[in-house]
Amino acid sequence: MASTTRWPSRAGRRPGTLARQEARAGLTLISPTVVIVLVIVIIPVLWTIMLAFQRIRLLNLREAGIFGSYTLENFRLVLTSPGFLSALTTTLIYTVVGTALSIGVGLVAALVVRSPFRGRSLVRGAMLLPYIAPVVAVTFVWQIMLNPQFGIANQIGVSILGWHHPIPFLSEQTGQVSLLGTSVHVPTALLTVIAFDVWRYFPFTFLFILARLQAIPRELEEAAIVDGACPTQRFRHIIWPQLRTVIAVLAVLRFIWTFNKFDDVFLLTGGSAGTDVISVRVYQLLTTQADIGQSAAQAVVLAVVLVICLGIYLAFFNKSGDETGADA
Repeated sequence: MASTTRWPSRAGRRPGTLARQEARAGLTLISPTVVIVLVIVIIPVLWTIMLAFQRIRLLNLREAGIFGSYTLENFRLVLTSPGFLSALTTTLIYTVVGTALSIGVGLVAALVVRSPFRGRSLVRGAMLLPYIAPVVAVTFVWQIMLNPQFGIANQIGVSILGWHHPIPFLSEQTGQVSLLGTSVHVPTALLTVIAFDVWRYFPFTFLFILARLQAIPRELEEAAIVDGACPTQRFRHIIWPQLRTVIAVLAVLRFIWTFNKFDDVFLLTGGSAGTDVISVRVYQLLTTQADIGQSAAQAVVLAVVLVICLGIYLAFFNKSGDETGADA
């Protein structure tokens, strides 16, 4: 007598049980990440916003709480402080110029080492040294190198380039440069800090741009060469369209990081000589004046300005992308 196997009836299963099990497993897997983000990011941000609306100093920090006395006085003091607008202007100049130059230098470096030559791997590795070196070490080297008394930069400038006197690159707010017989005032310390930012962070953009360049098919450029296109035309019509997306992403990332940059400026100049960016002002309010409420308010203002700038940039980028797609 043949035996028959009875399979469990699907009609007896509760509908959606498997889906609920998968959803529960997914929540279990992402719960550690959610907890970490909540503890490290969300709660400190909410706490900072709460402190920004309370007149809290270091002496009465224990009085801060959810049901404290809320006021807009901190924001009034921040927005009407004497150096706020100049610090905001300095921050924007430092961010925009540093971001543009770091991307530009990274693009040039990627184009230089794109084609094979002897020692290319060594050159590529050497270009990463500024980015991977400890920031304390490289800022110390720059301070020694630019020292007006025994720095190598001033020694070369005075003995070889014909400078009349050493230049205090990190302590001089404004210097004079003779250009075509006209004396021009330049922000010495700010330009030096920007140069350090470009030197230190161009390897980041270099890596991304080089990776995208390696993915461009060689057949496109070979066909352009056969058609008689010059290097400028090949870059404009073949290479640049392939790089626009990655450069746009790099611009957003570098703008955010540079706008919030603190350690480079603080270690080089301490925020003096016209390099008083807003992040340094937040630190000084917190440490020297022990005004927690006002420093939190200034940090919130910094975040709001950053969001506005990114919104304008993304709106412009999306508009440009739509126009390009429509033209195509």
